[in-house]
Amino acid sequence: MASPVRKRPRVVPEGGGEPRMATKTRVVLALCGSMSPITFLHLRMFELARDSLNRSGKYSVESGFISPVHDSYGKKGLVEGKHRLAMCELAVKSSDWIKVDPWELSQPGWTQTAKVLAHYQTKISAETNGEARLKLLCGADLLESFATPDLWAEQDIRDIVERYGLVVISRCGSNPEKFIYESDQLTPLNRYIDIVTEWIPNDVSSTKIRRSLRRGESVKYLIPDEVIGYIKEHKLYQANS
Repeated sequence: MASPVRKRPRVVPEGGGEPRMATKTRVVLALCGSMSPITFLHLRMFELARDSLNRSGKYSVESGFISPVHDSYGKKGLVEGKHRLAMCELAVKSSDWIKVDPWELSQPGWTQTAKVLAHYQTKISAETNGEARLKLLCGADLLESFATPDLWAEQDIRDIVERYGLVVISRCGSNPEKFIYESDQLTPLNRYIDIVTEWIPNDVSSTKIRRSLRRGESVKYLIPDEVIGYIKEHKLYQANS
């Protein structure tokens, strides 16, 4: 027997009248970053964000994707893009709604985040007849990096927050609400920022994973087994790398 199709609830306008269909904003979540290597926390961020946005009653999260940064970004510990792409694809194999998009990696050089999001929003709009909205999924560390001198262009920050919106997953020791309050630039944009609290602490990071791998320590249960196998096969993140 086929599963019943869920109907959108009807809303009766104030003062009576013909009921109308309640509408929710369709959302696609984008996670941009190094992914060197991808961890279970990256994947958990998607699940936390989807639960929180759907629970709000304002949104319907339809899909999510990971966009690994270009090699020329030059961040410490960044292995070659083909490896990061392969590890991400292995990590999302068990998900029925999270994918990996290689567009950013395929560009001739590093692309500013605002331009990356503009590309993806155009693509999503074409695929959904303009009905779905892109939101940038990130940790509190990215939000706080907006205050780092000369790291972000002010117009890019405004474009990212106002045009697309942020879904910020709070991490251990972070206080995104306080950071927004203390930022003259972000306070007026507060309505475009959704903050999701992770009540089950998870302090895994790619930096810590790389350190453990360099030291020959186990990272089992911190990153997917398929990713561990790939790292071993290609001898990534070794002490001499």
